[in-house]
Amino acid sequence: MQHIQSLENAQLDRPSIVTVGVFDGVHRGHQHLIRRLVTEAHASNRLAVVLTFFPHPDVVLRGIQGPYYLTTPDERAMLLGEFGVDVVITHPFNDQTRQIRAADFVDLLTQRLKMASLWATADFAMGYKREGNMAYLTQQGQQKGFTVETIDLLFTDGNGERISSEHIRVALIDGDVRKVASDLGRYYRVSGIVVDGEKRGRQIGFPTANMAYWEQQVLPKNGIYACLAHLGAETFMAMTNVGVRPTFDGNNITVEPYLLDFDRDIYGQRLDLDFVAWLRGEAKFTSIEELIAQIQRDVEEGRVILDKIISPHAH
Repeated sequence: MQHIQSLENAQLDRPSIVTVGVFDGVHRGHQHLIRRLVTEAHASNRLAVVLTFFPHPDVVLRGIQGPYYLTTPDERAMLLGEFGVDVVITHPFNDQTRQIRAADFVDLLTQRLKMASLWATADFAMGYKREGNMAYLTQQGQQKGFTVETIDLLFTDGNGERISSEHIRVALIDGDVRKVASDLGRYYRVSGIVVDGEKRGRQIGFPTANMAYWEQQVLPKNGIYACLAHLGAETFMAMTNVGVRPTFDGNNITVEPYLLDFDRDIYGQRLDLDFVAWLRGEAKFTSIEELIAQIQRDVEEGRVILDKIISPHAH
């Protein structure tokens, strides 16, 4: 998979089938579409191409503040590549992009991507003031030599509810990481470099890894979670605290996994944390002894959950 940082930097050497969208999270609805597009593209000896954007158009157009993303741009591209996409273009979404007329955007797609077919949902529109709706794009295709395919992104979970990035954000805010995993088709992941913390966990016998996570990513609701921690090729069970550590009067939200059966210095290393199950909310304890007893219960409960799913090679 080739990841290109701007449409202007792309120059493909053979025809492509292109779809345009944000694809934040690359959830099961996105996957359903991508699999179809990849199958069709490769059967006709064309490249499967996804044009996506960063920042998220919602953030720019609606002035959204605070964490909003489910995946970093690089993680999103990697996930799309795992489903067979040949080229991912992450185009900057800014005022200049907003002002591009639809016909000019189409010209960029045909010239840069050798676009033979454009796949989009019925409500899709591109270009200045969304002037490039499906009727307009179909007309452009007839003039400029590409087809337009209307696709359905409607994909539902086991309860018949539509899977969407917005619904996943709501589930994360509720701490419902099991639903999130169901909608994504994988566990929700937060990654970061292990950095120095206050080392309070070490002082009470539960050394935690303080993660420098991407602050624009949505975190699950404050609380304690059973997680799988991936360190390179190794996987460990982990109990993770997301929150402000009220017992110690903390203010900043931290992500601190305690890796079970583990005793190594991993400062400066990347940790990938998969959220498997919610255990409990954050609580302020009246004594350190009370906190230690609760952490021991958390570890026992989490071990039971993770024992059932952890891979044979894991520790």
